[in-house]
Amino acid sequence: MLKKLLKKILKIEKVTEVNYDSDNKETYKLLIDIKLQNGRIWSSQIKNKKVETLHDAEFKVFSQWGDDGIIQYLINYLEIKNKIFVEFGVEDYLESNTRFLLINDNWSGLVIDGSEMNIAKIKKDEIYWKYDLIAKSAFITKDNINQLIEEEGISDEIGLLHIDIDGNDYWIWKALTIVKPILMIVEYNSVFGYARAITIPYEEDFVWTAAHYSNLYFGTSILGLCDLAEEKGYSFIGSNSAGNNAYFVKNEFLKGLNPLTAKEGYVEMKFRQSRDKDGNLNYLRGNEILKSINGMPIYNTRSNKIEKL
Repeated sequence: MLKKLLKKILKIEKVTEVNYDSDNKETYKLLIDIKLQNGRIWSSQIKNKKVETLHDAEFKVFSQWGDDGIIQYLINYLEIKNKIFVEFGVEDYLESNTRFLLINDNWSGLVIDGSEMNIAKIKKDEIYWKYDLIAKSAFITKDNINQLIEEEGISDEIGLLHIDIDGNDYWIWKALTIVKPILMIVEYNSVFGYARAITIPYEEDFVWTAAHYSNLYFGTSILGLCDLAEEKGYSFIGSNSAGNNAYFVKNEFLKGLNPLTAKEGYVEMKFRQSRDKDGNLNYLRGNEILKSINGMPIYNTRSNKIEKL
């Protein structure tokens, strides 16, 4: 029995892309079972672990980085009762920050992505009938976001909301009023640093891969998000160690968590996603990263003026 299991695991390692709609359903299910078992062990350990920073809680099951662990730690520490999440920009949902939350903790949720093909793939996955999940195809704007959520019967207090649309993240959160999440996760652009409150100017049809060849011109700075969080009654409690997701908790639910300044909680990204004019990865580091988008227009959220990077 053990040899048979090991052979299946070795087979998994040779599979480059496995999903529920493929010819490898048995392999897919085994892979998911292994990931979930590991995640459940790590999750139980996190509950009893002394956490100094969010980085101490990190582990990965379905998240791109260590956000699954951070989320597990926070939902248990905060004792969230209204177990509903909303997540934007999930692609086909195989890699996301709420999938483990859906399966492991049996939360209900709404996921939104601009691709109808991605949403169709989600609906073919067995999680769609096994769990209380709504998958919706829509290109999110500041003018439609409240309606998109309200149409699904979601409003007022919810447990968690994650914004990751590689572009108008600041503007979408600013426009969001239909729900009042206890825990907010918002992507920030590490390239913008921690000292300036800036974001890209709002463009309804913004697509980061078309906005600049480098794929580095998108989103908002950590300080811009911290300012907005304060306006909305949230405190910044830290970032993941990858340097792309910022965590905010509604002030009345902090329970002893220490609010941080933008500088204190900022993490410089280590991943290298920059591209040259031919679309090839060029692995820029340090000062070279910001230089590649020098001169691009940015919106100062404190002065409400367009400036240059």
